[in-house]
Amino acid sequence: MMDQLNREQLQITATVERVTFRNAQNGFCVVEMNTAGDFFTAVGELPEVAAGEELTVCGNWTTHGTFGRQFKIESFSRTLPDTTAKLFTYLSSGAIKGVGPKLAMKIVERFKDRTFEILETEPDRLAEIRGISPRLAKEISQEFMRQFAMRKVLIELENYGITPSESTSIYKYFGAGAMNTIRQNPYVLCNIERGFTFARVEDLVQTMELSPDPAYRNTAGILHVVKHNLYNNGHTCLPRRKLIAPCAALLELTEDEVEIAIDSMLDGNLLYSEILNGEDFLFLPDIYIAEREIAERMKTILRFPPAGFSNLEKEIDNSEERNGMFYAPAQREAVRLACEKGLLILTGGPGTGKTTAVKAVLDVFENHGLQVLLAAPTGRAAKRMSDVTGREAKTIHRLLEVEWTENDKPNFGRNAEYPLDAQALIVDEMSMVDCELFANLLDAVPFGCRLILVGDADQLPSVGPGNVLNDLIASEKLPVVCLTEIFRQAQQSLIVTNAHRIIHGEQPVTDKKDSDFFFMERNEVLSAADCIADLVARRLPMAYGFSPIHDIQVLCPSKKGTCGTFNLNRILQELLNPKDRIKNEITVSAARFFREGDKVMQMRNNYDIPWEKDGEEGQGIFNGDVGILEFINYAAGILKIRFDDRLAMYPVDHLNDLELAYAVTVHKSQGSEFDAVVIPVCEVPPQLCYRNLLYTAVTRAKKLEVLVGRSGVVANFTQNDRSHRRYSALKDFLCE
Repeated sequence: MMDQLNREQLQITATVERVTFRNAQNGFCVVEMNTAGDFFTAVGELPEVAAGEELTVCGNWTTHGTFGRQFKIESFSRTLPDTTAKLFTYLSSGAIKGVGPKLAMKIVERFKDRTFEILETEPDRLAEIRGISPRLAKEISQEFMRQFAMRKVLIELENYGITPSESTSIYKYFGAGAMNTIRQNPYVLCNIERGFTFARVEDLVQTMELSPDPAYRNTAGILHVVKHNLYNNGHTCLPRRKLIAPCAALLELTEDEVEIAIDSMLDGNLLYSEILNGEDFLFLPDIYIAEREIAERMKTILRFPPAGFSNLEKEIDNSEERNGMFYAPAQREAVRLACEKGLLILTGGPGTGKTTAVKAVLDVFENHGLQVLLAAPTGRAAKRMSDVTGREAKTIHRLLEVEWTENDKPNFGRNAEYPLDAQALIVDEMSMVDCELFANLLDAVPFGCRLILVGDADQLPSVGPGNVLNDLIASEKLPVVCLTEIFRQAQQSLIVTNAHRIIHGEQPVTDKKDSDFFFMERNEVLSAADCIADLVARRLPMAYGFSPIHDIQVLCPSKKGTCGTFNLNRILQELLNPKDRIKNEITVSAARFFREGDKVMQMRNNYDIPWEKDGEEGQGIFNGDVGILEFINYAAGILKIRFDDRLAMYPVDHLNDLELAYAVTVHKSQGSEFDAVVIPVCEVPPQLCYRNLLYTAVTRAKKLEVLVGRSGVVANFTQNDRSHRRYSALKDFLCE
């Protein structure tokens, strides 16, 4: 086990003898170091470190059962090799491509302690050495200069408290001129993906004693306010009048000065403006373009529909006969519109036959010889779509053959120039799809391809900006079929009927015995938390045979409080995966640690994490993915986490992106279904106590639902139909 008690940090100056492990993605290394003949192992983020370098490392000694005593590096500074022996060690280590031990010896023997000076200022002289051609001399010099430039940037940034991994990201983003760029405008650091907050750059400006142009600060501050509202609250645009006061407060400017700064940003296309219903709204450029492109593409599909089917009613009759089904009138209408219009939005709650309607559309399409693709926004939603249709379904990202740039920007292989090979595309869980992803999907849909969008408009909207599904429906410009009839088989389920009662503002039925929906009254939050823990760990597994890890999911309205995810995860971790001397643990903070066997969730998109699935390799673990932590490898700085059928190699420096997942928020459960769901309904913050949230939680359960808490809180949920408003422009653009 790794001992990570908070102690006063130690400082050691030592030479790197050997790099035994390096993670090129994040700079995590395991190195053998030597200080006055005393050799030891050190681990930490050491980007571009090489044998022969002298490091001053700060950290603490740690010990674990497998690898013994190690020095865990929290920060470091470096000095380039300054003796002939160190120069030889550095060059022979393979740090510079094309130079091995023999060539390193020749270079050091020839230039001695001037070796680095020659590499930097007179690289042509390397060709004086037998075996080094002018071309090889140039390549060696270029590689050295690249590393030297990066080291120079890292060393300078480390002086200002910027971590090695942050420094690496900055160098990748800005290159060798990073420091010049930052000195001129330090606020560019706010632009890096997963970059610095505005507040942190403000502190950095004071530390570096910089005096950047005030316009840079004003622009960064206004963008900070806009991005906070768009990405934290899901808006795609904001009324200009609502931005003035918070921007003025943040930047300590007058409102007139903020207005002038916004006008300047509009002139420079850093913001876009549009008058909607008589009011001025501001957009970030990418999101404005995304909503505009969605609206224009939808209008084009309606204007130029694909050729219809002949004898369509007979086709539908034949589909019923093939599948032994009788399609309800609304389901038949869905098939008709999908075939005739080439565009359909299919929506409805649980038990209303969305799956049957989708299978009917799919059956008619395939019987007519169409090439059909299926997609959903998450891996779990795609897997469920595959299970119910018997056809392969992919995530939207995988369908679009996404690759990620070094700056973590998506680069979609499928687009207008290289469209999808499809004559029909069916997309499920559309309520989860944000405007930017949907715009990229539409860009890859070939002309004449039928598009079927399926989702429950009453569920929570996407995590990302936009309100796509609801805006498409609200525009009243597109073909929509809303399934409302609850079929007889579904009527037997209280989960289904109570979900419909909730969305219509009625109290759920909770007193029916031998049902699949239960309410357990607990007026005290401590009693409710104890009850939830007992249900998950003992009662439900004993009564129904559910696995507490794989089948049961606790869904909380909030992270905070006695019945929030933080506290319930702590309780459930100890019950379901208790401390064991054969299980490795790794600590993130005083209150957070992970243990082998833990159920965990990824909290944001990370496009660098490699994974393997049945011999196939890929990259990327996404917001909301749930997995089991199988193994902690301290020496390599890697965790092995199985996310469904993908085994991910998870770097330890990304642990802050993980949370325990015995209990998760309702928002994080979108697109997933669980055999059994337990929902705490007590001490819910007023801003989270609204109808759509409870409805979304209830509709995650397939076989069993248990609410624990106070009936008054359930009533508050069902009576409040005013969820947080999202500002968006897609509906307006569609109606133009």
